[in-house]
Amino acid sequence: MALKIRLARGGSKKRPYYHVVLADARSPRDGRFLESLGSWNPMLAKDDEKRVQLNAERIKHWIEQGAQPTDRVLRFLNEAGVAKREVKNNPVKAKPGKRAQERAAEKAQKVADAAAAAADAAE
Repeated sequence: MALKIRLARGGSKKRPYYHVVLADARSPRDGRFLESLGSWNPMLAKDDEKRVQLNAERIKHWIEQGAQPTDRVLRFLNEAGVAKREVKNNPVKAKPGKRAQERAAEKAQKVADAAAAAADAAE
């Protein structure tokens, strides 16, 4: 059975509150879980100590047993010093899409044509 340490959403509409839970990877996001390991309240200020609360001892235990934290939970664990998260870099993500590149090329071509026309008119 593959175990995940992940977030389960709670709270009302437009007022999110998340529980950090240990669950079977096949169970739904807000479905059955084995153990509650903490909480995250994104409505609180980022510097508030109650924003992220983790049971570090139990999380370490489950990671030793083979549980895999999700990326968001791994960020919390990295801040708490429980687990190490490698910094990710995706330079392709920052590039414009195909259509945007085509529009930029067309615009550059128009500017070059206008400059050439102005140079011919000046001669």
